[in-house]
Amino acid sequence: MKNLYKITVAAVLGVLASAALPVMAAQPADAGMTICLAGMLVNKASLDSLFTGLKTIFHNTLKAMPGSWQATAMEVPSTGAGEDYAWLSRFPKMRKWVGDKFVKALAAGKFYKKNEDWETTIAVKRNDIEDDALGIYKTQAMSAGESAGELHDIIVDDLKNNAFTAECMDGQYFYDTDHPQTTSDGVASSVSNKGTMALSCASQAAALASYGAARAAIMAFKDSEGMPLRLVPDTLEVGPALESVARILCEKDKLTDNSPNPWQGTAKVLVNPAITSATQWMLHVTSKQSVKPFIVQMRKAPVFVQQISAENDDVFNRAEFKFGAEARATGVYGFWQLSYGSTGAG
Repeated sequence: MKNLYKITVAAVLGVLASAALPVMAAQPADAGMTICLAGMLVNKASLDSLFTGLKTIFHNTLKAMPGSWQATAMEVPSTGAGEDYAWLSRFPKMRKWVGDKFVKALAAGKFYKKNEDWETTIAVKRNDIEDDALGIYKTQAMSAGESAGELHDIIVDDLKNNAFTAECMDGQYFYDTDHPQTTSDGVASSVSNKGTMALSCASQAAALASYGAARAAIMAFKDSEGMPLRLVPDTLEVGPALESVARILCEKDKLTDNSPNPWQGTAKVLVNPAITSATQWMLHVTSKQSVKPFIVQMRKAPVFVQQISAENDDVFNRAEFKFGAEARATGVYGFWQLSYGSTGAG
């Protein structure tokens, strides 16, 4: 299971943001078995009311959550246990039609990704319901909604943090120096989308060796026919430690040594606090409508789940009800040609 956390706390909840749950009057026999008569009646009706409020809070928070994943990733729906990304084996481009058409065959089973299970779970003490002391569960429902709303970002951040050591569709690491490429006439070569230079704005020479080299590499990429892919990078992504360097490179008219900055305005700066390396930086092509460098494969979007039956073992053994969110999804590396990464290690 991914993103697992379990929180057991005592505190207060107003069923939605407006008011606390009312004290329930005695219920008829067919309304469900009453567990407690002190403070609040814990029966089917009161539990349904409580968890309906929690569900509403969860969904309202989920819908309101912003995310940065859309800048560099796309969502691909999944309809089964996993998906085959054979289509990533070729970067489609138009070519001059001379003689028979050159059919770009897809190799089935070349790059299969299985969906993963994700969840976040919160326990609600029965005593808190009985004592009408429920307020903090509103906060926990909001936290669960926030966590579910961050799922796309969590998946994409994991891809980026592991991009130098995790394989993409061609069997190489996503950022690697030897992506294999074979032209239609059988000539084999290798292409690099990986660097080691530290991102620098110290001078034109230093900027050219890092940021400039990354831009030049992406714009030089060609397809298997030898045709330029016509890619222009537009997003420079860094962790917090490199924010000031990135902003000087992309936003200022002068570099640190006061020399003119020829790269001003060439890319947007994306500062990602989830990047774990202090030196890693990435340059992306995000302008393509059909594909992005990273993919979120979504089988089941986050949904609210609850366990509120009084007959459940957890209620009997631990006096706990539960609620949370579940999802099925995974991350996939898209076309490596759409991104250049540097370890920054020098």
